Amino acid sequence: MRHPLSRLLRMESRRGADGLARQPGRAPGSRPPRKARSRYPGPAAVAERIERAPALDRPVRALSDTVVRALPPGSRTDALHGVPFGQPAHPALVRLPLGCWSSAVLLDFFPSTERAVATLIGAGLLGSLPSAVTGLADWSALHRHQQRVGLVHAAFQTGASALFGLSLTARVAGRRLDGKVLSLGGLAVATAGAYLGGHLALRLGAGASHAESVSHLTGLGWQDLCSYDSLPEGRPVRRQLGYLSLLALRHGSSVSVLSDHCTHLGGPLHQGRVVPAAGQAAGKDGDACVTCPWHGSTFRLRDGEVVHGPATARQPAFESRVTDSGVVQVRPR
Repeated sequence: MRHPLSRLLRMESRRGADGLARQPGRAPGSRPPRKARSRYPGPAAVAERIERAPALDRPVRALSDTVVRALPPGSRTDALHGVPFGQPAHPALVRLPLGCWSSAVLLDFFPSTERAVATLIGAGLLGSLPSAVTGLADWSALHRHQQRVGLVHAAFQTGASALFGLSLTARVAGRRLDGKVLSLGGLAVATAGAYLGGHLALRLGAGASHAESVSHLTGLGWQDLCSYDSLPEGRPVRRQLGYLSLLALRHGSSVSVLSDHCTHLGGPLHQGRVVPAAGQAAGKDGDACVTCPWHGSTFRLRDGEVVHGPATARQPAFESRVTDSGVVQVRPR
């Protein structure tokens, strides 16, 4: 007897369902088991666990206090942060030791390169010193969960330097094979440390500008901000311009306006102190500065220029004017 095609398809689908239900160890109608998860988490999961590790807080506090005492605010600390360059100095300096050590390990696979390898390892060790100092300066002005990752990153990089130092010592003593093995171990440790450094910079935003994207969030031309009479004299306050939070400071007949989120780590600048610029009398407001309440970054109110770190990126600033009707209008500089 012939069956219609639709009936045959229904019979086959039931047969397949019954076959699945009859498989050993599986209840009728149950779904196939999911693939078992690996016992070994990915590197991102490991980095996130480091972020949430309170066991690291005691050494973090001890080292952070030591660094802050050794590097008080001033021009020297600003240079270590990278203020004169407009961006953090540590990411640029760290490329020298990593580049030298990677090249040394590569040359180890070729004959008659021992002198070049030793030179590269030595140059990498010398380059690791300024890299470590600038990294510690930046690390001391981070949030606690960032500092936990940074501490482990520093431990890996210190271990890598020690292994390459031992490798150089072994090569000088004539133990070239030991030197090669130690170099390979040093590069592996440095690579793991570099991953944590990337997590710190890219996932946690250490060193990146945390100011709001003014160019994407403001309209063209002059925009109404607030009433001039609503601004207190000489005290910074926060005002909203669409999606943007702005700091506004009235001094005399003019108004200074900056983006409110500090470029360093997003601190609320309107809660900071207004201070005179260096060498300026305390009563003059024409070139006054505002200091972030979180980590002490200082910006010139007139144009957002960085006066003191740890911030390195200029604070977005706005031109302002007061209309005849008493409305403060702003537009990005």
